[in-house]
Amino acid sequence: MRDVQQSELSELIGRELPYLRRYARALTGSQKSGDNFAIATLEALIEDSGTARSASSVKVALFRTFHVIWTSSGAPVDEESDNLRAKAQRHMSTLTPNSREALLLHSVEEFRLDEIAEIMDMTQEEADDLVSIARREMEDRVSGKVMIIEDEAIIAMDIQSIVADMGHLVTGVATTRTEAVKLGKAERPDLILADIQLADNSSGIDAVNDLLGELGDTPVIFITAFPDRLLTGEKPEPAFLISKPYKEEQVRSAVSQAMFFSSTETLVA
Repeated sequence: MRDVQQSELSELIGRELPYLRRYARALTGSQKSGDNFAIATLEALIEDSGTARSASSVKVALFRTFHVIWTSSGAPVDEESDNLRAKAQRHMSTLTPNSREALLLHSVEEFRLDEIAEIMDMTQEEADDLVSIARREMEDRVSGKVMIIEDEAIIAMDIQSIVADMGHLVTGVATTRTEAVKLGKAERPDLILADIQLADNSSGIDAVNDLLGELGDTPVIFITAFPDRLLTGEKPEPAFLISKPYKEEQVRSAVSQAMFFSSTETLVA
C-alpha cells in the first residue's frame, strides 16, 4: 500500500469500519460481541499503524488484524448466548476450521481469493479450498422454511429461486408489513429474509419486529441498497445484512450462516 499520512489512514480505516463490524457480527451472531472484536482491532491498528501500511490495502489490513485477534481468542462463544446460539455454536464447531470465515470474506465482504489469503495468512489455493468446503458443509447440513419480505417482484422471484435451490422451503412472499405478519402467523418460518423499504412505504424493520414479537426467536437477514446507513453503531443492528444489488453467492452464504447461527437481533425503526 502506498505511503499515507496518519490522518488519511484514519479516514480510510473509518470508511471500512462498518463492513468490519458487519463481518464481526456475522461471525459472533451478536452486535455486542462483534463490536468488542472490532474495537480491539482498532486499538491494535492504532498501536501499530505499520501493520496497515505493510498490507496491500487498508481494508485488508483491517480484516487481517481482526483475524489475528479472532483466531488467537479461539473464536469464543458469547457467555450470554441463549439456547439457540449455543446450539448453533455446537453446529459450527463441526465445521472445518477457518472455512466459515473464508466464505464470509469471499461472498459477503467480496474480497478476492488473493486478499483472503493475505488476511488469513495462507496460500490462495488454501483460501479457495476453504471457501468451497464451507459452501458444501453448511448447505448440506441445514434446511428449513424461509419467509421472504420483498416488494420488487423480480427480486422476490430471484431470491425465492436461490433459496429453493439450496433445499429450503419458501413459505411465501409478502410485499407489505401487514402481509408479512399474516404470512408469518399462517406458517412459522425458520428464517426471515426481509427488504427494508416495502411497497406501501411500510418498513421491513417494523414488519420483522412485529413478527419476532409473535414468533419469538427467528433468524433474520435484511436486504438494503444502503448498508452503511444501518451500520453506524448508534442503535441495534442486524447480524446479517445483504447489500443491493446482491450476488447469488451472497444470498446463499447469508442464508447458510443465519440458519447455522440463529440471530434475532434486529433494528429499532
